[in-house]
Amino acid sequence: MDECVSRIRRRVSVRKRNRPSLGTIFATPTEAELKPSNEEETEEEKAGSRRRKTVGVQPLENNDSEEDMFGDYDSFSENSFLAQVVDLEQKYMQLPENRKHDTDLATEDLCSESLKHNKVSITTVGSFTELKMGEHTKNQSGHEDVSIELGADLLYELPSSQVLYFGNVQNSSNDFGDQSTKERDCNSASLKTVNEELPNNSVEQPQQINASSHVRTSSDVNRRKSLKDHLKSAMTGNAKAQTPMFSRTKQLKETLLSEEINVAKKTIESSSDDLGPFYSLPSKVRDLYVQFKGIEKLYEWQHTCLTLNSVQERKNLIYSLPTSGGKTLVAEILMLQELLCRRKDVLMILPYVAIVQEKISGLSSFGIELGFFVEEYAGSKGKFPPIKRREKKSLYIATIEKGHGLVNSLIETGRISSLGLVVVDELHMIGEGSRGAILEMTLAKLLYTSKTTQIIGMSATLNNVEDLQEFLQAEYYTSQFRPVELKEYLKINDSICEVDSKAENGMTFSRLLNYKYSDTLKKMDPDHLVALVTEVIPNYSCLVFCPTKKNCENVAEMICTFLSKEYMKHKEKEKQEVIKNLKNISSGNLCPVLKRTIPLGVAYHHSGLTSDERKLLEEAYSTGVLCLLTCTSTLAAGVNLPARRVILRAPYVAKEFLKRNQYKQMIGRAGRAGIDSVGESILILQEKDKQQVLDLISRPLENCYSHLVQESTKGIQTLFLSLVGLKIATNLHDIYHFMSGTFFGVQQKILLKEKSLWEITVESLRYLIEKGLLQKDTILTEKGHMQKDALYEFKEEFQYSFHITKLGRASFKGTIDLAYCDILYRDLKKGLEGLVLESLLHLIYLTTPYDMAFQRDPDWMIYFRQFSQLSPAEQNAAALVGVSENYIGKKASGQAIKKKVDKNIVNRLYLSFILYTLLKETNIWNVSEKFNMPRGYVQNLLTAAATFSSCVLHFCEAYKDFSL
Repeated sequence: MDECVSRIRRRVSVRKRNRPSLGTIFATPTEAELKPSNEEETEEEKAGSRRRKTVGVQPLENNDSEEDMFGDYDSFSENSFLAQVVDLEQKYMQLPENRKHDTDLATEDLCSESLKHNKVSITTVGSFTELKMGEHTKNQSGHEDVSIELGADLLYELPSSQVLYFGNVQNSSNDFGDQSTKERDCNSASLKTVNEELPNNSVEQPQQINASSHVRTSSDVNRRKSLKDHLKSAMTGNAKAQTPMFSRTKQLKETLLSEEINVAKKTIESSSDDLGPFYSLPSKVRDLYVQFKGIEKLYEWQHTCLTLNSVQERKNLIYSLPTSGGKTLVAEILMLQELLCRRKDVLMILPYVAIVQEKISGLSSFGIELGFFVEEYAGSKGKFPPIKRREKKSLYIATIEKGHGLVNSLIETGRISSLGLVVVDELHMIGEGSRGAILEMTLAKLLYTSKTTQIIGMSATLNNVEDLQEFLQAEYYTSQFRPVELKEYLKINDSICEVDSKAENGMTFSRLLNYKYSDTLKKMDPDHLVALVTEVIPNYSCLVFCPTKKNCENVAEMICTFLSKEYMKHKEKEKQEVIKNLKNISSGNLCPVLKRTIPLGVAYHHSGLTSDERKLLEEAYSTGVLCLLTCTSTLAAGVNLPARRVILRAPYVAKEFLKRNQYKQMIGRAGRAGIDSVGESILILQEKDKQQVLDLISRPLENCYSHLVQESTKGIQTLFLSLVGLKIATNLHDIYHFMSGTFFGVQQKILLKEKSLWEITVESLRYLIEKGLLQKDTILTEKGHMQKDALYEFKEEFQYSFHITKLGRASFKGTIDLAYCDILYRDLKKGLEGLVLESLLHLIYLTTPYDMAFQRDPDWMIYFRQFSQLSPAEQNAAALVGVSENYIGKKASGQAIKKKVDKNIVNRLYLSFILYTLLKETNIWNVSEKFNMPRGYVQNLLTAAATFSSCVLHFCEAYKDFSL
């Protein structure tokens, strides 16, 4: 109680010396205190929707506005609680020392009575105030404890990729809150500093006015008004900070972090060579890398790359190193610089969904600790345009397709300048089919529309870097560094030879395989795979790359057939846990092959597995529970799963001979930094393939060539449609100028033999006009006269103007492949005339992806059996799209069919049956068995249909005839 009175005396003493200086008691919190590390950013358009949870009080509306939230109420009036504290102080000064105990009791009673009268309990932890309002309860403390909780609307604003991490932070904060709540009691605790003032309608004014109160002069009124405005401004800021409570130690750490970020920001903006604590970043970043990834020191090449003049000057950069060289860490540091110091958003483009999810998992903890958002743009995830944050910045991690959509939405909304850095992993994919064309379009638009956005590209397999440098206007850095030495071997019969570029034929003899084979084993394992893997497992890990998915399963079973039972004892409990988890995610089902191989530490890995199954197996392999994976080549470009030894079952991917780039990616998985001292790769070959393999290991990497024109409907035509739709270029000369700056424009002399770039541009525009996607309005002659022109006449001396049509805008908004946009339009128009709503089959057919229809031919007997089980309404839906039961029955029985039906329609309806069955049964395993298809394919079909249905939705919204 002495401490309580002592603190009251100090505050009253300050009040008596200079009443307006009470503002020092209620000092405005510092910026670091108002914005702790886990404060959630709000959308600008939803800024006023936050609510502070209280008891008996209406939520405060529109907290982000600057309007007066407190009315004319002034809690510092003469009849207020603090005024009564002043009177208490005066009485206390007049009391003799021997009546101190009675005074303490009186003070205690006054505290309790005042709180009871005002129905308010105010508690402050650090610089944040928790308002607790309500009627006086029967608690001994005399007031009701109410904790501030994070509402559902707060978690809604958090990217889904970070909800799990934020939940952990929230739990720890709640634990602290519970502990501190127990310590709050008005009768025993000292009176805390008040940081916030209550609304007028939530507080009852005391009915009696102190007779000793004096009349305030005009100067007093002005001072009070000024003080009130100051307090309201401070409390408005506090109202915006919807945060749980923190310890003072954590606040000091966050303040230090904020100061270091400011210092680093000033360092980056200046021309000084001083890089600050950690490459212009706060020292906390270095500590987090030690904590989360165990990285204590950078490699020498990483330090050199980060200190390049081109990097310091924010020039575009391409860098290339062997697999496992540590390329990603450099990119992450550059991204953190952009997010924390330059306060710009960052986009990271990765080739596959699995890699995006892996990177999300690795960086979300950094986002929580350092105060930025990590947002996933892969599969069905991602918002276009992205949420515009007021303060915290976002790291967008996206696949190639989603990254393109994100850039389009930022250009359309005029926010492309908010993107400070774009990082592209596996840059060599710019030369791989339609996905490469999409990546090229994304980078070309960035270069054309934003001069402030830096582009960083990295890859382990680049050859013609000069072309990429010219396209990206970038500097180039390369190194042959590898943290673990890689030894390459070739196996021919029983001999193992080491790859040696100095040798005459490119290899030198190393050793003979010494493994006793029985006659049975020789027949089943002619390539000696069992001998090669048992040299490594179970103490070390091994990857076996196989040409096909079926071969993966066969090899896994064959190896397990000849492994001794001793292998089952290695981490036996953990293996049983893996089997249990696989059953749990598959509704009790388990692949019979995995059931036999996992107890021995072996599993197969390919796209026939569901994504959940692959993830579980990858985790088990990474932790050493599984020691051997038989896999397809896609694993080499997928998630990071290194091994002590990598074995290539054959120099083929499916039926195609291995490319140098593919070979380098596969063998790059050999050798785990910090675990292995050396990595080994062994390529098994037959005598007939010997010369091709020798050429493979000696030739340079394949060149990277643009596919922008080769993938016409997904490439150049889609590009031109988006250029006009986004108003980046709307006339012929601007479009041609844009094309000259693309990767294709750089390589036009190599790629164009018969036609010029101008002719290619004109032909593509003519195609779009014929399709009804673009419309050519007028031309401007050199003399300045406007005149109409024929549809197909394009002359170089004229300036043509284009605008996008309704169909073109719908196709652009829905990201529909231009090869199918007119088909989709006809299907939707036909559906609009006679849509069958008695079942969902017709709607499912309309959202079944076109491009998957010709990838797999149907099983006609299964098709006929499914068709015969349809209800009359479902058969009507099938007839409406042009497929009858009679047609399917004849196909199943092998009879001749006179009436021709579009094969794509028939195949698409078959896929619709799979989706329709999946909708009714919900179990992928049952549907997989019913249609005799891999469960991974069924899941991929479901994902593709979900994505395409979103595309159809945007198509219909943009084309008003199909929207409500």
